[in-house]
Amino acid sequence: MVLDLNVVNTGDGYTAEIPSLKGCESWAHDEEDAISNAVELLRFYLNLPEDAEIKIDKARGNKTKVIYKLVFDK
Repeated sequence: MVLDLNVVNTGDGYTAEIPSLKGCESWAHDEEDAISNAVELLRFYLNLPEDAEIKIDKARGNKTKVIYKLVFDK
């Protein structure tokens, strides 16, 4: 399965959102923390085991928004 992860620099931190899962978004001061929190929510929403491998690949981006691809087996 492949899902998009949008990370936006809000000026005072980062918002990470998986648009295909309603309400699956997080905010943190650090980009890595925002991504980590969003991936943790993804595991919860889809009931994935803790040891399920999720690859995070950077697809494209600019100064304020970066889009990653989350690749995993469901």
